[in-house]
Amino acid sequence: MIVAMVSALTAMRFAIHGQEVAVPPVVGLTPAEAERTAAGLGLQISIERQYYSPQIAEGRIMSQLPLPGTKVRRGWELRVAQSLGPMRVAIPDVAGESEHAAELNIRRRGLDVASTAEVESAGIPPDQVLAQSPPANAPDVLAPKISLLLTTNADPQAFVMPSFIGQPLGTVSRTLQDAGFKLGNVTVAPPAITPVDSATAAPAVPPPAVVQAQVDSSQTAQAPQPSPSSTIVSQFPAAGQKVFAGATVSFEVR
Repeated sequence: MIVAMVSALTAMRFAIHGQEVAVPPVVGLTPAEAERTAAGLGLQISIERQYYSPQIAEGRIMSQLPLPGTKVRRGWELRVAQSLGPMRVAIPDVAGESEHAAELNIRRRGLDVASTAEVESAGIPPDQVLAQSPPANAPDVLAPKISLLLTTNADPQAFVMPSFIGQPLGTVSRTLQDAGFKLGNVTVAPPAITPVDSATAAPAVPPPAVVQAQVDSSQTAQAPQPSPSSTIVSQFPAAGQKVFAGATVSFEVR
């Protein structure tokens, strides 16, 4: 049994190691040459990056992983980077341009936009390039990509609406304007109606002449108008609601 187990382990070891191959050197080869070399050993090639290189000719492999000589299993994928040759274009200065204009400027030179980030910046319109990496005319550039930092709109300041019930309209109007809010519609609340006990009070019927006089006076009388001394009885937005700077606030006064 011991001899059988040792024989089985030895056979398994030879079977495992028999599937391993040494990674060949592919730096300096073209992608087609690298693929043929790797395929002969049961390996695959994957071009993951492209970089500028003054030493490696354009289109040839400039780096590889795993390194040559590394033992790997058949079917392993070799990750390589391809050379773009020496850099022939200058990095453009796109600071101050819009995102769309900057992308057109970059792609027109054969470059790409690597990534974009946004930051709030007071006093600068949104969607403008605030900074770039690499900077304009940078000499030592590896990848043909430029990252952009763009400006964005700042979120409006939020407030919790206080209660103005019972305060004079004039005072509240000045407070709102000083805080950057707008005064909306101001209406006069209808007068309160006092209920009458029908069991104890009989309706008084005025004479026809009095009725006509009341109708004429109601037609000529003007509706009451709010004044700075009017008292606020309701508001919109209501107290406790979330509002933003510049919002409009309306009141009902009496």
